[in-house]
Amino acid sequence: MSSEVEQLAVRARGASRALGLATRATKDAALHAMADALDASADRILEANADDVNRAEAAGPDQHLVDRLRLTPERVASMAQGLRDLAGLPDPVGEVVRGSTLANGLELRQVRVPFGVVAMIYEGRPNVTVDAAGICLKSGNAALLRGSSSAASSNARLVQILRDAVCEAGLPADCVQLVPADSRETVKELMRARGLVDVLVPRGGAGLIRSVVEESTVPVIETGVGNCHVYVDARADLDMALAVVVNSKTDRTSVCNAAESLLVHGDVAATFLPRVVGALQDAGVTIHGDADFAAYDGVVAATADDYDREYLSLDISAAVVPDLDAALEHIRRHSTGHTEAIVTGDQAAARRFVAEVDAAAVLVNASTRFTDGGEFGFGAEIGISTQKLHARGPMGLPEMTSTKYVVTGEGQVR
Repeated sequence: MSSEVEQLAVRARGASRALGLATRATKDAALHAMADALDASADRILEANADDVNRAEAAGPDQHLVDRLRLTPERVASMAQGLRDLAGLPDPVGEVVRGSTLANGLELRQVRVPFGVVAMIYEGRPNVTVDAAGICLKSGNAALLRGSSSAASSNARLVQILRDAVCEAGLPADCVQLVPADSRETVKELMRARGLVDVLVPRGGAGLIRSVVEESTVPVIETGVGNCHVYVDARADLDMALAVVVNSKTDRTSVCNAAESLLVHGDVAATFLPRVVGALQDAGVTIHGDADFAAYDGVVAATADDYDREYLSLDISAAVVPDLDAALEHIRRHSTGHTEAIVTGDQAAARRFVAEVDAAAVLVNASTRFTDGGEFGFGAEIGISTQKLHARGPMGLPEMTSTKYVVTGEGQVR
């Protein structure tokens, strides 16, 4: 007897064949139907989400988990708008990546094609359920979604709504399926479903990502944790720097593009530290700082481990560095390769920072919070890849495709 996960994967494989042949018009109609269904069912979605939030709050004081779980009318509307934005983007399937006519007259084209079946294993954040379903559908892939047990009620309600909408639009409901989250065995089964699942995308904490990368027999696109830095250079506009630091840290703390570490050039430390310490503390942030920062009331002396942490909370590590070289060395030592930002008016320093920092996204004079598929104009994202093969950074529609070569001739033989 095959397992439930295997049965879901077989159904997804069948749905992927129909979806891979669907026209853009059909897929876009399905995305609009999904968005309309979310809007029409907002109250039902929030009711299911309240069950998840109540369980999380009863289980303990993990506020970043609660924030990641919680849906609001605005967040539901944003999820729906994300689907509409996807519908407005070009269809990647069939796009010619490159092409030429060879010397022997053969016409060579490399074209984008769907992976087939994409599985996601992710924690919290029910909006990922909608983003992943939408991106997979538009890129011609069936989606197997394995969320966390903490979001079980929200995910079940969302997937049922999406499946009904997909079906009404004329596509197989099994284009979107929810994998049960009641046992860790379902995660292991997805990781072993080679031949049925084409690509596996883990999205969550470091432990989840590491276990999937190390144990999966299915090809994995690795998303990464975000120990993101903001470096305030000697020639920074300090008003701008203050705004960038505060937004990067406090706009939303439970997401991977929130800043977790602050570096300040020694030449501006005497002027900038009092301002940034006060502003962060006024926002409720606990600063884990070196000796320069720890001289201020309320700053906690940083341990060696603090500079490697992804806090996902109102905490930030902080240090004063003597120059750009020291900032770059600090980032090389502690970065997770997600997002790094510099605030500077020195174009030479900006160019060096961009050239030497090894990260999926490097920002100059802008908040780390902009590293996001929606903000980049991708409609949504499947995750932010910190690896270097196939995809890096926010993964939108093109990143959810592979390619095939199409060679057309007139009887040529070799």
